[in-house]
Amino acid sequence: MRLNGQEGEFASRLRIFFQLIRKSDYRLGFQIRPSIAFYQKTDHEHILLWLKERLVSGSLRRRPTGISDYTIVQACEVSRVLRVLQPYVRLKQQQVRLGLEILEELPATAADPQRFLALCKRVDEFRDLNYSKKRTVTSATVYEHLRALGLLERAEDEVCEPAYRTDNAACPAAATMNA
Repeated sequence: MRLNGQEGEFASRLRIFFQLIRKSDYRLGFQIRPSIAFYQKTDHEHILLWLKERLVSGSLRRRPTGISDYTIVQACEVSRVLRVLQPYVRLKQQQVRLGLEILEELPATAADPQRFLALCKRVDEFRDLNYSKKRTVTSATVYEHLRALGLLERAEDEVCEPAYRTDNAACPAAATMNA
């Protein structure tokens, strides 16, 4: 796909992000959701329409704030678009590479809690790359959930709370030892 010299226009308006989303109907309780978004003043949304015509996926939204955004969220489409944009992206090359690596691994993690958790840790890397401060669901959240479901074993180097706690909530293994 040729972008006809417009590629410089997208660098500052492009956002690549991956989120961990709670999903009770998913086998492991979480979804890794990839997203690509382009932002532009609604007065100039023709640039986003032009881009949408070329990328042929995603949706365009006009916000009440006077900003329009063009967003792509389906994993296979995000992967395809990242590959198309990769030669043109300069400032967010790390995000593109990391995103493609995560998307490549994603199908293999659906039923494997260990691999899924490892991939969630890669998603956490976007927090630093994108200077994200509001992220509340992290790989630590996923870890605790998977442990509570009994899908992960306690790591040998995992430290339990001191034995003087009476509720043993900090370490389920301690509760079975004191029973």
